[in-house]
Amino acid sequence: MAARALMLQGTGSSVGKSLLVAGLCRALARRGLMVRPFKPQNMSNNAAVTEDGGEIGRAQALQALAARVAPSVHMNPVLLKPQSEIGAQVIIQGKIFGSATARKMQDLKPRLLPYVLESFGTIRRDADIVLVEGAGSASEINLRKNDIANMGFARAADVPVVVIGDIDRGGVIASLVGTKAVLDAEDAKLVAGFIVNRMRGDISLFADGMEEIALRTRWPALGLVPFFEGARRLPAEDAYDLIGQRHSSGNGKVRVAVPLLPHIANFDDLDPFAAEPDVELVMVERGTPLPVCDLIVVPGSKSTIADFKTLREVGWDIDIAAHVRRGGHVLGLCGGYQMLGVSIADPHGIEGPAGSVPGLSLLQVDTVIAGEKALAEVSGTTVADAAPVKGYEMHVGVSTGPDTARPLVRFSDGRSDGAVSADGRVAGTYLHGFFADDAQRRAWIERLGGTPSRHSHDADIQSTLDALADHLEAHIDVDRLLRLAR
Repeated sequence: MAARALMLQGTGSSVGKSLLVAGLCRALARRGLMVRPFKPQNMSNNAAVTEDGGEIGRAQALQALAARVAPSVHMNPVLLKPQSEIGAQVIIQGKIFGSATARKMQDLKPRLLPYVLESFGTIRRDADIVLVEGAGSASEINLRKNDIANMGFARAADVPVVVIGDIDRGGVIASLVGTKAVLDAEDAKLVAGFIVNRMRGDISLFADGMEEIALRTRWPALGLVPFFEGARRLPAEDAYDLIGQRHSSGNGKVRVAVPLLPHIANFDDLDPFAAEPDVELVMVERGTPLPVCDLIVVPGSKSTIADFKTLREVGWDIDIAAHVRRGGHVLGLCGGYQMLGVSIADPHGIEGPAGSVPGLSLLQVDTVIAGEKALAEVSGTTVADAAPVKGYEMHVGVSTGPDTARPLVRFSDGRSDGAVSADGRVAGTYLHGFFADDAQRRAWIERLGGTPSRHSHDADIQSTLDALADHLEAHIDVDRLLRLAR
C-alpha cells in the first residue's frame, strides 16, 4: 500500500516551507512513523552528497536527518544550481543532466516530470507518510503550464496541499487570499488548509486575521506558528539568508570574514563557526571591504571563474593580499581553493563560458575544471596536526602544483587533498563540511588565539530539530494534518 502524502506550498519563496517540513518530519518520526521528505524541484547551490552517490538540496538532507533516515537522490529528483543570472546546471536524480536557461527550462520540464514521479514512487514505497515541499510560490500562474514543482506535481500525483503564508514579511492576508483568487479551480480543489508562519509577539492579536483568511478562502486554518528563534542554528537553503549576517554571541575574540560571492555554494560550511561564542563570523557583501580579521575563508562557488572575476572587480583580491602581508590566515574551500592558486582553466565551459584566468597566486597550484564530478562522503585527518576531519567532496576539476606536496588533508583511504603554502598561513581543500568535526574546528580556533566551546555541532543540530518539532506540535494541528494526508 502506497504511503500517504501531504504537500506544503508557499505564497512565495522563503516563507519557511523547508523549516516546517523538517520540523514535521521530526515530529512524525518521534511518533514512530516512517516519514520521508520530498521536493520535486529545488533551486539552490547549497547541496549535499547522498549515500547513493548523488547530490540533492541541502534542505532535503536536513529534512532526512530530521526524519532519521539516510538522504537519497529520490528525495529531490530535480536540482537546479544557478550558474548565471539566467541559467543553471540541471541535476536529475543526483547526476548532471546538462545546463539550461530559464526559458529553456520551461520547455524541458515536461521531460522531467516522469523522473519526478518515478522518484516520488520510490520514496513512497518505504514510508508511512511523505511530506512534500513545493518551490517558490503556488500562485505563479505564468509558470503553471509545465509546472513540476507546485500544483503541477500535486495534480499529477494527486497530493493534497497546505498553503503557507509568512506574516513576518507583511501582507499575509493578501498573500493567502490572493493565492486562492488566482489558482485554477481544479488546483484549488487540492488545497486542504493554510498555515501562517513566523508570527512575532502576541499570537492572539492575529486571531481575527486567521478567521478572515479562512472566511475569504474557505480553507481551514491549521496553525499560526510563532517565529522560531532556533532557525538560525540550522543550515540556510538560500544565499539571500546570509546577507547582512554578523554573528557574535560572545566576545568575538576570533574574527572570520567570508566574501559573499554571487554564486556561493555549500555555504553551510561556515555554520559550525557561527555557533561558536568566541568567534565573530562576518559575511561580507559586495561593495564592502573585507575587515581586519584573523581568518579569511574563500567559500565554494558554482561558477568559479565568474565569481573570481567579481572578487577582483570589487577589490577583495587587494584586501586578501593585505591580510596575508599582515600575517593573517586564508582558507579556500573547493572553488575558493581554486581561486587561491596560480591559474584556473575551464576549457570545456563546464561552469560557464570556456576560458581561463590567473588566480591569486597565494598557493602554487593550477586548476583545470574537467573530468567527472567527485561526489563522495570522506573522512581523515589534517596532515599538520592529525586532527580528525569529515565531510564530502562535490567538485569538478583537478588542482596540481608544488604546494600539493604539502597537502592539507589525508583521507582515511590514503588519498591526499588540498595544499598549504610554505609558511603555513594559506591553505585550500576540496573538502566541504570541513569545520563540522568538533576537534577540527576547535584546533582552528585555538590556532587563531581563541577559546573553543565544548559543544558538539551534530548534537546541536539534533537538539534544535527536537525543539522545532516541539514548537510545531504546540502550534499546528498535526493530528489533523495526518488525517488530511492521502
